[in-house]
Amino acid sequence: MKVDYQNLTLPQTYDEAESIAGDAKTLFGHLNPEQLNWKASADSWSVAQCLDHLISSNQSYDPVFDRILKGEYRETFLHRLPLLPGFFGRMMISAVSPDNRRKFKAPGASQPSSSSIDPQIVERFVTHQRATLAKMRLVEDRDPAETIITSPFVGAVVYSLLDAFRLMVAHERRHFNQAQRMMQADGFPR
Repeated sequence: MKVDYQNLTLPQTYDEAESIAGDAKTLFGHLNPEQLNWKASADSWSVAQCLDHLISSNQSYDPVFDRILKGEYRETFLHRLPLLPGFFGRMMISAVSPDNRRKFKAPGASQPSSSSIDPQIVERFVTHQRATLAKMRLVEDRDPAETIITSPFVGAVVYSLLDAFRLMVAHERRHFNQAQRMMQADGFPR
């Protein structure tokens, strides 16, 4: 079933995040360390690197979530510009959606480790996903559709907190698809 990430409601976003945690176990939990770290080429990412990247990317939002939870969050001039957050939100969700085949270079802070990654990466991802989902639920009392945040990756890009949640789950599905393609590649250890 194709998901319209740009129009997910808050409850649908939570459901998708929970589904992703379960799918991580189902899709990747049975892989051994060799399979998790196997790469089809030097410039491709292994299954483990995809999961590592998602953890790093999602952790980039933690400072914003924490400021909101502590009541220390303040909007800036960019946050109050009409139409800008909606434009950037739609653009960013579209860019990282699983259907978008265009490749992007991951920001430095979210680059995965280039060495062999601990085989516990699947369980670490699931634990991290559930912790991220818990934080998402904690900040929901501050209207996520109306709360505008700055991207942790590009300071001039602003979007709603709800779009940040949508962006996270779309990005996760994109890399799950990438990891599954790696598992189907010629030479993948069986």
